Amino acid sequence: MNQFSLYVEESGNNNFPAALPILCLHGHPGSARSMGVFTQHLNDRYWTLAPDLRGYGQSQSRSAFTMETHLEDLIQVLDGRGIEQVVVVGWSLGGIFAMELALRYPDRVKGLILVATAARPWGDHPKVSLGDNVMTGLAGVINLIRPGWRWNIETLAKKRSLFRYLVRQHTPEVYQYLAREAVYSYLKTSRHADNALTSRIKQGYNRVSDLHQITVPVLMLIGEFDRHIAPAASRETAKSLPNCEWDVFQDTAHLLPWEKSDAVLRRIDRWLEENGF
Repeated sequence: MNQFSLYVEESGNNNFPAALPILCLHGHPGSARSMGVFTQHLNDRYWTLAPDLRGYGQSQSRSAFTMETHLEDLIQVLDGRGIEQVVVVGWSLGGIFAMELALRYPDRVKGLILVATAARPWGDHPKVSLGDNVMTGLAGVINLIRPGWRWNIETLAKKRSLFRYLVRQHTPEVYQYLAREAVYSYLKTSRHADNALTSRIKQGYNRVSDLHQITVPVLMLIGEFDRHIAPAASRETAKSLPNCEWDVFQDTAHLLPWEKSDAVLRRIDRWLEENGF
């Protein structure tokens, strides 16, 4: 029996069953904080649950685990609250967990919102150098002290750090998100979480041939210049899902919900309304 209990940020209208629960799953590195862009927008109409997955944020584990363990943890979150079905929002690795939930527990999932993810993920991120890491650390620390400082963005972050691959919209607003959510998430991602993901990557991951089993409505959101999950990989996933709408957000990358948050949230709102959620 799974005795592990995830930390979960819950907000909004939890007058269940009148309120629809929306489960928001972060990526790697990540935490419930990373999903605030979604939960803070949705919680006036829905019951939002954003867990720190095992090994992340406040859900630290003393022992090693596998990627499959995350699914057991998530079902326990739902069972513990008497929730039978949810719409799942998954960003990056969280999108893979969202698809896995729909494949393994189809009766628990009413719909999927998949952001910057793929069922056969690949990317074209350049090899990371020591200089990249040094400049990213320096730009990150400066941004933490002075979030959104234009000099730091233009001189270090945009041109010399790894932020140049994560975002295309180098605005102060994006760097506010990076200071508030990304640094914390990076520091609170454990070695056990790193090891679980690395081990799974080495085994390979490809669920494209199984996607026909997911018949619930799906919305796929793609960054035009995503270097971590290639847009072609996301489109392959979208085309393999029987009931999927997909949109490419121009001039964005892997952190598109922070780059064009208003447009992303409007698209999600329209999809939720059109599908009666």
